[in-house]
Amino acid sequence: MKAVPEVSATDGIDHLLVAMRPKLHRYCARMVGSVIDGEDVLQDALIKAVESFGSAGPVHNSEGWLFRIVHNTALDFLRRRNRQEALRSGEEVDMIADQLDAVLSRQIASTSLRTFMRLPVAQRSSVILMDVLGCSLQEVCEVMDSSLPAVKAALHRGRTQLRAFANEPEEAQPPKLSDADRARLSDYVTHFNARDFDAIRSLIADDVRLELVNKTRLNGKAEVSRYFGNYDKISDWHLVPGLVEDRPAILVFDPDDLGSRPKYFVLLQWSAGKVAIIRDFRHVAYVIEGAEFCV
Repeated sequence: MKAVPEVSATDGIDHLLVAMRPKLHRYCARMVGSVIDGEDVLQDALIKAVESFGSAGPVHNSEGWLFRIVHNTALDFLRRRNRQEALRSGEEVDMIADQLDAVLSRQIASTSLRTFMRLPVAQRSSVILMDVLGCSLQEVCEVMDSSLPAVKAALHRGRTQLRAFANEPEEAQPPKLSDADRARLSDYVTHFNARDFDAIRSLIADDVRLELVNKTRLNGKAEVSRYFGNYDKISDWHLVPGLVEDRPAILVFDPDDLGSRPKYFVLLQWSAGKVAIIRDFRHVAYVIEGAEFCV
């Protein structure tokens, strides 16, 4: 990690959270195996950080302090999901944490979230912290609250496992949208791209809830209508139905570069044939990094 200045209670914490949020999300997403769930974990962790910051006194290593909160929140999430594995192997092997060549380092950084989830928690955490986020061994020990030999052992085993996974055959055909989901998404997307927001309003429930992630929450058709009005004022978007992590989603592309990766995505949920929940990730575009998606 790069050195981060000491942060005191009088400085506030907002600027630190803004600067660190994308990096913290990379860790959360790989720990829980989902960019969407990773953002939820991150939000919970940042609430904890804000609540505890006032009583923490001067924070000398603010990045390490935040990573410990995020790490523990991710573990809590995994426990709730009944996927908790042994955090420590019980063996403390005194081995060298070998330096990776540039090619292998890039391969590990680009490993899919699904593959990271195949590693035990300690291996997963140590590899993400060191090989994806560039932490030192000492920093990994502090975040994981573990000994140096245990971290070295977890790191060595995690790297070995990832090399083995990379040699396995490709998975089966990627998932596809069901006909029903594609029809519902296509109806919404067609009207949205045509800027026919009156038609969109007819598709949403009276008690629709909207989360513009990390920005605002709106409730009810009257409030959510402002959201559509804001989209009508800008032209940096083109919507396409698709899947994100096997969930029906709307992928948002740059209209001047439709061949590029999507910039962000929107999730919809329906109830009684109407759109009941909208989650728009426009203001946290980093969330789509590493996501598995298709159109």
